[in-house]
Amino acid sequence: MHSSTIAYKVLQLKAKRAVYTLLNGNTLSNIHGEGYDFAQIREYQMGDDIRKINWTITAKFAKPYIKELHSNRELSIIVCALMDGSLYFGEGNAKQHKLTEIASILGYASHYSNDLFRGIQYTQNHIYTTPPTKQLYHISQYTQSLYDSPLLDTTLDKDEAIKELFSRLTKSSLIFVLGDFLEEVDLSILSQKHDVVAIIIRDTEEEYPKILGETTLINPKNQSKLDIFWHKKAIENYKSKLKQHDDKLLAHLNRYNIRHIKILTTDDSVSRLMRLFT
Repeated sequence: MHSSTIAYKVLQLKAKRAVYTLLNGNTLSNIHGEGYDFAQIREYQMGDDIRKINWTITAKFAKPYIKELHSNRELSIIVCALMDGSLYFGEGNAKQHKLTEIASILGYASHYSNDLFRGIQYTQNHIYTTPPTKQLYHISQYTQSLYDSPLLDTTLDKDEAIKELFSRLTKSSLIFVLGDFLEEVDLSILSQKHDVVAIIIRDTEEEYPKILGETTLINPKNQSKLDIFWHKKAIENYKSKLKQHDDKLLAHLNRYNIRHIKILTTDDSVSRLMRLFT
């Protein structure tokens, strides 16, 4: 058996064990909240009440949409992965593997809770999606795709991916958006219709870089190179800019009441996710 296949199987077993031994059947319901009113959003039709027009979404798509509220207790879980070369960082492709592990945990947790699961993956030239399902087979196929996708030399238009996701989903859902969020991503449109959770996945050395001296940095999206002397001052400048970016990101998420958590590649994924589930 190929070493990468073995590594993936180990990751899956770890995720399953975490779910079936540490989590309980009410986990995802807890994060979703009780008494949640589901909203159906559709294009405006002649005769609709104009008071139902959702102006935020109307502005985004430049045509009128209305919101209809109704009661529904079935929980629909969406795990959406935004993936490109930015995830290809450091040795061992740890960010991509951590994203796969987290998606696996969420998938198995939805299965354990008997909730409807759907996995959606966006890469530069491809959209992979499962049908709405309660079958472990589809969850496994989805996470295998996350683990195996070649990301080097790819760039994803994340705002276009979010718009496509919004247009694709007809039923209001609990959406977990997974990515490193090192670029601006506007999740406001999703929050108009869905309960959204952003899971920010970073390599530990992205957050806490080490002094390397003279080194060459390679952009994993396009293979462009930058020769730099990576010393204390350069690291402080980098960390300052990263903080500015993250402060702006968190302000955006908080503005639209989007729950969020950051998970590093060296973190225990379950213990971090439990902060959302309790």
